[in-house]
Amino acid sequence: MKLTTQTDFALRTLMYLGTRSSRANVSDVATTFGISVNHVAKVVNLLARGGYIHSTRGIGGGIELALPAEQISIGRVIELIEGDLHLLSCVGEDDTCSIHSFCKLKGVLAEAERVQREYLNGVTLADVVPSRKQLQRAE
Repeated sequence: MKLTTQTDFALRTLMYLGTRSSRANVSDVATTFGISVNHVAKVVNLLARGGYIHSTRGIGGGIELALPAEQISIGRVIELIEGDLHLLSCVGEDDTCSIHSFCKLKGVLAEAERVQREYLNGVTLADVVPSRKQLQRAE
């Protein structure tokens, strides 16, 4: 599995917010990671719709985690942003190729996906959040 840049930015945004005790803004995240404000704004929108971030507009507004870091599953965030995580289309559907009725590869890939999903769902944002000092040194 290779994750998209959008998922990378979403996870970085959550990690950044996990180091904060107060609201941040999109430009803070973008500056810290050297990425475009527009890209961060897009993932913030997705994360807010998914219930992971609170976004408040206007003076005194900003973004913050909607849940404690311990309750945010990395696997669930990846699923939110990526959608279909199947290694091949046949794992999620039947009748996608001429050998589907006897193919053993489908079962192998389905098991690999299950193990991967189980592992990623067991990792929380709290497990991957850097310290505030580490993040500041990376700037």
